[in-house]
Amino acid sequence: MGTSPRVTVLIPVYNRERYVATAIESILAQSFIDFELLLIDDASTDGSVEILRTYTTDSRVRLVCNEQNLGIPRTRNRGIDLARGEYIAMLDSDDWAYPRRLEKQVAFLDRHKDFAVVGAWATEMDENGRSLSRDKRRFVSPGELQSRLLFRCSLCNSSIMARTAVLREYRYREQYAVCEDFDLFVRVAKNSKLGNLPETLVHRRTHAGNLGREKAQLMKAKNQEIASAQLTELGVTFTVTDLERHFVLPRMTKLQFAPDREYLEWADAWLQKLQKVNRRVLRYPTEAFARLVGQLWVTACWRASGGMGWAAWKHFWRSPLSRGALASLKQNLFFFVFRRPLWET
Repeated sequence: MGTSPRVTVLIPVYNRERYVATAIESILAQSFIDFELLLIDDASTDGSVEILRTYTTDSRVRLVCNEQNLGIPRTRNRGIDLARGEYIAMLDSDDWAYPRRLEKQVAFLDRHKDFAVVGAWATEMDENGRSLSRDKRRFVSPGELQSRLLFRCSLCNSSIMARTAVLREYRYREQYAVCEDFDLFVRVAKNSKLGNLPETLVHRRTHAGNLGREKAQLMKAKNQEIASAQLTELGVTFTVTDLERHFVLPRMTKLQFAPDREYLEWADAWLQKLQKVNRRVLRYPTEAFARLVGQLWVTACWRASGGMGWAAWKHFWRSPLSRGALASLKQNLFFFVFRRPLWET
């Protein structure tokens, strides 16, 4: 391996003595070997640093220790500044990467020069490494990926590989203690393409350290802040109630939310309004945006049907949004039958 590796794998670490060795081992076992592993300890107070030091005998590993705790955005930005690779792959210190992750993502970015960032599907595991049944394996085109950013973060940060030059230009904004990745992707997507490989390349860990009601409330507030800024930029008028309902739209299943008639009528009008504005300003690819709002619409009607019965489905078919839902279904059927993604914009 030369002095300038193709890829810098960046793992920020803060008090992850229980999990970090698994993350490191998953990178050292990659099929793609032209990489450096940059470990940045953010002033851990447990035994993380001692574990990290045991790997520094490997020439591919660099360890940097922050003198004081900087937080995740500043630590990631420090890693971006220190990276030697053409590409940077992010990995959280409690997750692990499948063996061909780097190989697959390098190949994609090498072939698609117009893409700045590529992620991948992720499976989930509990604190003991047992798999959880929360996989999301629906194919999403780049245009839909970009469109989803109006509603929520559409990439798993622990799965992304990006061009180093792009990350140095945009950086993580340090005022975001959470959702810094969401904010980054929104800004990058204004001028560059984002992709997501339709295969599982990362295993994410859920544990007490990354959950909690206080953190969830902060993340909701930041998600709404980022969505609000995008809606304002689009020229969409909205109320506080609209913003709250907008937050729920892509999270109904997770929140176990069942829309009533009032919400369903709002969703129909709101999604049509967003689609109309987008046709005028062309912020998102129109066909991809139509498929996305169609997906949101069919989910809302399905969730509402438990309480409204067939009335929800009558509302579904009466709305022009149903056309986008059918187009989305057709695209996903094509992918799962032929196992070949359509990398349209």
